[in-house]
Amino acid sequence: MTTLYLDIETLPAADESREALAYLYARKCEKAERNGQEPEDFAQFVRHTALDGAFGRLLCIGYALDDGPTQALVGEEREMLAAFWALARGVGLFVGHNVMEFDLPFLYQRSVVQQVRPSVKLSFARYKSAPIYDTMHEWTHWGRARVGLEHLALALGIPTPKTGIDGSQVFAFYQAGRVEEIVAYCQRDVETTRAVYKRLRFMG
Repeated sequence: MTTLYLDIETLPAADESREALAYLYARKCEKAERNGQEPEDFAQFVRHTALDGAFGRLLCIGYALDDGPTQALVGEEREMLAAFWALARGVGLFVGHNVMEFDLPFLYQRSVVQQVRPSVKLSFARYKSAPIYDTMHEWTHWGRARVGLEHLALALGIPTPKTGIDGSQVFAFYQAGRVEEIVAYCQRDVETTRAVYKRLRFMG
């Protein structure tokens, strides 16, 4: 059985989505006003789409197959998705940190938007460790706590992957043209996820 370790880095919506987002933002402001709340500003609203598979977009997909080298898919989003699903055809286990709630749903959602048919239909049933093994949920035993990859890695004596950058800085690095550093960071997350997985499975 082939195991695929993965991590993604994402960006806010592209300019072509601004009209739709402006409409959604206006609706959100109306709701906030009715509830006597102060809405976030539009720029912040757009930045938050980096976590939304409907409007956010992929910057890169980091991955490793079994004990092979960590690699990354980078470039045009539709091509990245097609390449990812081609890789996924022979995979029996998908491993990631918070991959149940974020990475894999985001990949599926972007695939629908980009009209790239996934090669596999994964079950997202909770309380299972296959075909998706989520290291965060396996650590918490599906409790409510959300434990970051860095936190868990350091607890297990594994070096942090966050040297010089963390997820909150990805868009700033992208704006500064530092894409190679983001991709390298994504690949470190994949390597760390693999190391955490092996520790959780008592694999040495």
